[in-house]
Amino acid sequence: MESEGRMPRRVLLGTWPTPLEPAPRLAVALGLGPDDLWVKRDDLTGLGGGGNKVRKLEWTCGAALAAGATTLVTTGAPQSNHARLTAAAGARLGLDVVLVLAGAGGASTSGNIALDGLFGATVVWAGDVGRAALEAVAEEVAARLRERGGVPVVLPFGGSSVLGARGYAECARELIGQEPELDVVVVALGSGGTMAGLVDELGPERVLGVHCGAVDDPAGTVHGLLAGRDDARCARAELRVRSDQVGDGYGTLTESAMAALTLAARTEGIVLDPIYTARAMAGLIAAVKDGEVRPGHRTIFLHTGGLPGLFGHPTTVGRAMSMSGLQAADGR
Repeated sequence: MESEGRMPRRVLLGTWPTPLEPAPRLAVALGLGPDDLWVKRDDLTGLGGGGNKVRKLEWTCGAALAAGATTLVTTGAPQSNHARLTAAAGARLGLDVVLVLAGAGGASTSGNIALDGLFGATVVWAGDVGRAALEAVAEEVAARLRERGGVPVVLPFGGSSVLGARGYAECARELIGQEPELDVVVVALGSGGTMAGLVDELGPERVLGVHCGAVDDPAGTVHGLLAGRDDARCARAELRVRSDQVGDGYGTLTESAMAALTLAARTEGIVLDPIYTARAMAGLIAAVKDGEVRPGHRTIFLHTGGLPGLFGHPTTVGRAMSMSGLQAADGR
């Protein structure tokens, strides 16, 4: 956990502010009023295919540069958006990048994996291991780089740390400037940093996180990031977290996520990814149905990006192709 001492350095990587767009057709389809739902387009952050990790990387890469880094090392799942954007950030800043990913090479050559290579990152496959073992491999990689005279900095899983969460406190301030009367922000809850930053600025009552299965204890993860700040003002019990959209687990496509992905595409021309934003939209749909999100309230859906990952998810690609009468090459 980074110290909250002197103000850390931030390096500009994205294009700000991102747009806040009305979604009237989607709103009506969900059962809200046509002016109730707006989409914060953090899929349009500019760097490397866009997405929410850019805001976090501005702070974590700033700290790495201040430490004299020559190489960024980070961890993730095979289709990690954070890994893809760390690779892009390294290219922008002139730093080497090593991505330590779970699984084995060759399982997928599309989506984020293709972009990792295009941006010049080196991928180290750690095998079928959990997060702790993945981080241990990253530390081993960093140790070898130091032995060769390099200055590696290991960035946190998902970019989520007290420091990385500053990016979403900044996003919350940006949102308030765009829509001062917002009632709730709905966001995918992955590694926790995005929700933590929003809660830190907006308060827990105005942020609804939809658990995507990336961590075992989503509320505890978010609260841990908040508790690392000197001015922590939120108890774990106050956090609003939905855990009804995980399905068979992280990496799987649920029927509710596929329905949400399709609805957003066909009402607003907005593309979601199957793992994070489609689950978040499915969570919003469920929240409207059970009355947690109500008509007449100004609701913001935070689009955290992830489009390249859609193309690395063959089940989703196959389902989408079948909708237009096409079929994927392998028949799925």
